[in-house]
Amino acid sequence: MRRFLMAAAIATVPSAALAAGEIPDGLVAELKSQLEQPVTLIMLRAQNAKHADLTQAEIDALDKQWRAEHEQADQPLMARLMGNPMTTYVTKLTARSGGLLSEIFVMDNKGLNVGQSSITSDYWQGDEAKYQKTVAVGGDAVFVDEVEVNETYGNRFRQLSITLTDPATGEVLGAAAIDVNIDELERRK
Repeated sequence: MRRFLMAAAIATVPSAALAAGEIPDGLVAELKSQLEQPVTLIMLRAQNAKHADLTQAEIDALDKQWRAEHEQADQPLMARLMGNPMTTYVTKLTARSGGLLSEIFVMDNKGLNVGQSSITSDYWQGDEAKYQKTVAVGGDAVFVDEVEVNETYGNRFRQLSITLTDPATGEVLGAAAIDVNIDELERRK
C-alpha cells in the first residue's frame, strides 16, 4: 500500500510542472508522513535522551569509531545500529519504493545516525548541510541537494533532507536524508 501512495504522490503533479530533477512536494509530504511514524518517534526520543549530554569530543570519538569499523572485523557500533528497528523500517521503505529511493538514513537532534538502509561513510552528520539545513532550521525545513550521479550504476539522484518532528507537538526530534533516484522519478511522470 505504501508503494502505491508514493506513486500517487508523484502522479498528482503534472509532468510540465516539474523541471528536470525536481522532487514534487507531494513526494516530500508522503516521505515525511511515512517517516514520522511511531518507530521513528520512539527511536529518536530514546537516542536523543541517551545522547543529551554528549560533548563534541565524544561525538567526534563515535564518528572516528564508526569510520574505523569500516575496516575492522569487530563492528559493535555498526552492528548495534544496523540491527535496530529504525534500520529495519527504513530498509523496508527503500525496498518498497521500487527503485525510487536508493538510501534513507535518520539522524538524531545532534546529527548522529539512528537508523539507515545502508551503511554510511560516517556516523555524525551534524557538520553537513543535510543536518544544518533541517534540524538547525526547524520543523518544516526541507533541503534538496544538487543532482549527483551514482558512479556505480550511472543513475542520477538528489538527496532530500527533511526535519522529523513529533506530529502531535511539533517538537523537532531529528532529520532524515533520502536519496531519490531522479531517473526513476522522471520515468514515473
